[in-house]
Amino acid sequence: MPDRTTRRALRDSGAETVRGIALANLCFLLLTLGDVATVLALPVMGVVGAMAGRAVVGASVVAALALGRPDGLRRLRPVRSRLVAFRSTIHALASLTWYVAWSWSLGLADSYAVGYAAPLVMVLLAGPMLAERVGWRRGLATGIGFLGMLVMMRPGGDLWRPAAALLLVGVVFMAISRNMTRVLATTETPECLAFWLLLAHLPIGLLLLALGFPSPGISVLAVACVLVLGLTNGVAHWLYSHAGALAPMAALAPFEYVGLIWAVVLGYLFFGQTPATLTMGGALLVVAAGLSTVLAEHRRSRAERAVSA
Repeated sequence: MPDRTTRRALRDSGAETVRGIALANLCFLLLTLGDVATVLALPVMGVVGAMAGRAVVGASVVAALALGRPDGLRRLRPVRSRLVAFRSTIHALASLTWYVAWSWSLGLADSYAVGYAAPLVMVLLAGPMLAERVGWRRGLATGIGFLGMLVMMRPGGDLWRPAAALLLVGVVFMAISRNMTRVLATTETPECLAFWLLLAHLPIGLLLLALGFPSPGISVLAVACVLVLGLTNGVAHWLYSHAGALAPMAALAPFEYVGLIWAVVLGYLFFGQTPATLTMGGALLVVAAGLSTVLAEHRRSRAERAVSA
């Protein structure tokens, strides 16, 4: 196995950023599918079941992906174990805030309206955490995406309740975790980052059980949903770990909003939620923000190839 104690250099090239954006978009589709499965499973499995199921199934999926690589399970071994543990724990706590908010009857669309403040936090933290050059184009794309989110979800008085306040704490945790993906990509494999992030949900779930949270129930639908949750999240976090090694967080952040589009489509298919005209208008703003970043990175990639030639 190559020596990972030597840190890999992170680059900010157009070609790699475009690849990272493609992986991130597939990741966000899978995460949204996992969120739908979680909402369906929560009435039976509860928060404890969702946390434990995500950990066991998701970590197993990532371990299977590692077995398919030349170094096998050795790819799961962390180099900077304390930072990996910290990132995994705060992400698991962020997941907990989402699950509790959903169990308190905060709707999927409303939770996305609150939760997708995370890209703004990611961009704001990209400078101090990663010393990244955010640039006005990436910052503008994030701002446009946030505006589209506001138009789509129309956050109003109904959102500002305890569940939403709890979710805001999780948003900050999630943004820090996302940015730490880029920090740790210099030494850790994508399999390592995804495996420990998912596995960290298990001890927190067991702690909740000890604190008196209801024990998980069992039904065919709930078990199937937890399997979908673990499978989608295992692959999604593996993909995002790859994306974080390829692209700056400021370039990936606007595409967090793409999950809102998937949420509109899947919300209609699974919960009968019909998008309003303003929702579709907001979706167009989200698409415009993402496409502007992709086109800018493509132009930069062509310019870099021309200079190299």
